[in-house]
Amino acid sequence: MGTSSNISILIVEDEPEIAQLIQQTLESEAFSCCVATDGLMALEFFQQQQPDAIVLDLMLPGLDGLEVCTRIRQQHYGKDPYILMLTAKGEEIDRVIGLSTGADDYLVKPFSPRELVARVRALLRRSLRQGGQSSHIYKTKHFTVDLERHIAIRQLTSHSPETLDLTTLEFNLLATFLSYPGRVWSRTQLIDKLWGDDFFGDERVVDTHIRRLRKKIEPDAANPTFIKTIVGVGYKFEDESI
Repeated sequence: MGTSSNISILIVEDEPEIAQLIQQTLESEAFSCCVATDGLMALEFFQQQQPDAIVLDLMLPGLDGLEVCTRIRQQHYGKDPYILMLTAKGEEIDRVIGLSTGADDYLVKPFSPRELVARVRALLRRSLRQGGQSSHIYKTKHFTVDLERHIAIRQLTSHSPETLDLTTLEFNLLATFLSYPGRVWSRTQLIDKLWGDDFFGDERVVDTHIRRLRKKIEPDAANPTFIKTIVGVGYKFEDESI
């Protein structure tokens, strides 16, 4: 088996034929897979196995995919898995990604096995994109990001330092902003930085993750101090370098 055999993936899908297709596809690429058929089983498997990634269907009996995703992000375990949400055609992207749930990407049914594998590999490669910079610490007046220790700290005036509870994608997004304070980033540039050439989704996914990050770092997310929207262009992170 290849190097993928060390990567574990939890498949959450209640339709047996689709679950089997996903499992066979990923196992043929040497990933280690297990299948949960409903939301409660998925949460139990997640706690027991700590998978590296989760392929999660939106429509599930009992707890739906958004609720499962929310609960996983609220639980603090050793791993913060990448989550690929499976949806039917016509679902609104903002609902699919779920502003408060923390899904990293989505894939619309029906999908090809090749596209599924490409999406999963793209998710798993995100952490490797920072590999060459793992010893770096980025600092601005109010924020510190330590890539090696995977820690992000916010220091607001008259407050004690606060360790931010960020998903992996949010952490990498903040690190990208801190690496070039004042730079204007287009959605395309952020996608290239965080997802790379394997991105298949809609650029609006970037807006979703920006909103989620703002909720965690801004004193007032509705009137952002740090992550500014540059109309017609993209986003700029404003904070004094130190």
